[in-house]
Amino acid sequence: MLRKVVIQFTKMNGAGNDFVLLDNRAGELRLSAEEIVSICDRHRGVGADGILLLERAANGADFRMRYYNADGGEAEMCGNGARCFARFANRVAGPLQSLSFETLAGVIGAQLHGENVSLQMSEPEDLRLNLEIPLENEKLRAHFINSGVPHVVVPVSNLEAVDVKESGARIRRHEMFAPKGANANFIEKRGPAAIAIRTYERGVEDETLACGTGVVARALIFAATDNVDGPMSVLVRGAAGLGSAQAADSAAKTGKTALSHALAALRPGVRQRRVARAYRRCRKGITSIVGGRSLGNGRHDASRLSTR
Repeated sequence: MLRKVVIQFTKMNGAGNDFVLLDNRAGELRLSAEEIVSICDRHRGVGADGILLLERAANGADFRMRYYNADGGEAEMCGNGARCFARFANRVAGPLQSLSFETLAGVIGAQLHGENVSLQMSEPEDLRLNLEIPLENEKLRAHFINSGVPHVVVPVSNLEAVDVKESGARIRRHEMFAPKGANANFIEKRGPAAIAIRTYERGVEDETLACGTGVVARALIFAATDNVDGPMSVLVRGAAGLGSAQAADSAAKTGKTALSHALAALRPGVRQRRVARAYRRCRKGITSIVGGRSLGNGRHDASRLSTR
């Protein structure tokens, strides 16, 4: 049975990739995998692609970022999550113009420019071009790179015709990328320095509107296969576009983030009589119950409320 406590959280999204953000600098919050899954549930919980924890750094950076996918598992890094994390850190510990934070993929640097956040990503690893992935009835030509998390990149001629959920799931769990698996990305060239992308994310186990480390992975591979030098535009399903610039040993990523709402949420099992007390604790936004009855009509209605 899940614990009956109240937690304060902020909801943000980067290019449609949405997250619940929690300030855990005191180190008192311990979320189980079951609780993470419940909070990320889009029907009975807050709804999110993952959860980000802001914690104290251990090795000289300003902060530590911990990222959990919607399935409850901890992941090395999340690019769009990192951009939201930077704005969240500025909101609760700022004002900040730049910051650094530890992740399982290394230290990430961030520059804040209003709603825009630029990241200096960790060094990419394990570039493998022109792989042949044996599937049931075909051999798929693809590329691989680890841009903080592992990514398979598949060039296609018609992006809209791809069954991302079905094809992505087969690639994500393929034995070539065992035991951790990999995100599956499909790219279509849209110009000399422009690509469009769709992504199947491990941990979410579905197509997402955007994937930040995937944008970097695809930009780096596109640069390697098409000899593109300098910034390029990457069109994702959740935004008009994200910018990515690559160098020989690292990559940068820039895009907007948005604050959806700041809330207090009750974990599953909390009785309705506690709603009034929780609501009084939340000065802005609304109060929702994860796994129970909600004040308001869910995630989409909540996002319309102003928190200014």
